[in-house]
Amino acid sequence: MITKVVVAAAGQGVRMKELSCDKSKHLIEVEKKPFLAHLLDNVVEAGYKEIFLVVGFKENLMKQFVEDYMAKKPGDYKIKIISQFEILGPKDVAYGTACPIKCAKEFIGNENFISIAGDNFYSVRDLKMMGELSDDVNYVAGIFNETPERFGVLVGKSLSTVQDSNDTDFLEKIVEKPSEFVGNLINISFYKFTPEIFEKVNIIEKSSRGEYEITDAVSLLAREKKVKIKKINDFWMDFGRPEDVEKMKEILSKNK
Repeated sequence: MITKVVVAAAGQGVRMKELSCDKSKHLIEVEKKPFLAHLLDNVVEAGYKEIFLVVGFKENLMKQFVEDYMAKKPGDYKIKIISQFEILGPKDVAYGTACPIKCAKEFIGNENFISIAGDNFYSVRDLKMMGELSDDVNYVAGIFNETPERFGVLVGKSLSTVQDSNDTDFLEKIVEKPSEFVGNLINISFYKFTPEIFEKVNIIEKSSRGEYEITDAVSLLAREKKVKIKKINDFWMDFGRPEDVEKMKEILSKNK
């Protein structure tokens, strides 16, 4: 099984409004502990031993969180803090979803690894499933969604719209917030990467948003037939708005 996972948690989360004024959204409490603690609980339970937490906004608070978390949850794992702003510069210099991958290169080495968003929630079973992909192919995880026009849609030959399929399929392209229907299998910021990703994140340019997008790097690999789609089995949640605090409580209640 893959043992290394990169957790992207450098952002503030301004859509959380006043909840993220003095701390990043990853540290907003849900059921008496930070959201990020719930995510890491699942990562550790899924069997990952080396967790690389890429931080930026209020880095001192994230460091304290890690100290507290490891003290409360001893075990056969370790968490390494990586400072994105220290490595790449402040947000106005380099920012975007590809940046955590750039920062993690020296720690990953020549191994396969998992990459997840620190403000997204995934099940233990799905985290474990991705970690058991032992081939030398990159994977992007997806889930079917009723409003795909709000997300990046994963397009393959068979998996884009077939909800009962458990097969993998080569990724053809990712269509961001499509104005016309191209499928309803959406990108959930959950990847299994080979070291090939490091070359691609170093050659992509800033997007129209002025950010370095991991999807641009994934698209370069997809053109070379080096990326497959993997449909997750359970659930996914993006923790991004104030109302998501209550939604997260519901998910935790249902999956105890």
